[in-house]
Amino acid sequence: MTEFSRHTLETAPEQSKPLLNNSLQAFGMIPNLHAVMAESPQHLEAYQKLHELFQQTSLTAAQQTVVWMTINVEHACHYCVPAHTAIAHMQKINSGLIEALRNATPLEDAKLEALRRFTLQVVRQRGNISTQDVESFLAAGYSKQHVLDVILGVAQKVMSNYVNHLADTPVDPPFQKFAWTPAAIAAE
Repeated sequence: MTEFSRHTLETAPEQSKPLLNNSLQAFGMIPNLHAVMAESPQHLEAYQKLHELFQQTSLTAAQQTVVWMTINVEHACHYCVPAHTAIAHMQKINSGLIEALRNATPLEDAKLEALRRFTLQVVRQRGNISTQDVESFLAAGYSKQHVLDVILGVAQKVMSNYVNHLADTPVDPPFQKFAWTPAAIAAE
């Protein structure tokens, strides 16, 4: 595996230093993901901006968690599943919902389950969603804005999940208690 540096405020490219400082201010630490992304200031800035924009969408915190975790699990991201598990707990998201998402099992709440299924369709079908599937999502109580908000979430998570796969990003200590192994790997 190609080794990627985990940059600090001292080692990062100049354009990445203020971005890493933003991470430090927001999280009280520089998450390893951000430290790796700092190799490309444009990548880190884009990721941070997409994260900020996704949090401003019409989706609730629980719905955002469904989108993020569904994508993280589908992409088998060893880093983002524990990180978003920790974030979801900090946001007081229902623990049963978090566990169902981590285990890729259907959700009890029908509307959230429709969101989970739609997010999976977007990821698995690379956006080539049938009119019938979009109409089913809309009939579950979502809007066309929500359709586009899901795509924004996918864009953000592709950036982080793929970087974590390439860099084998170590899970930060605050997230380690939520370590996660994909079911297919755990079954081996």
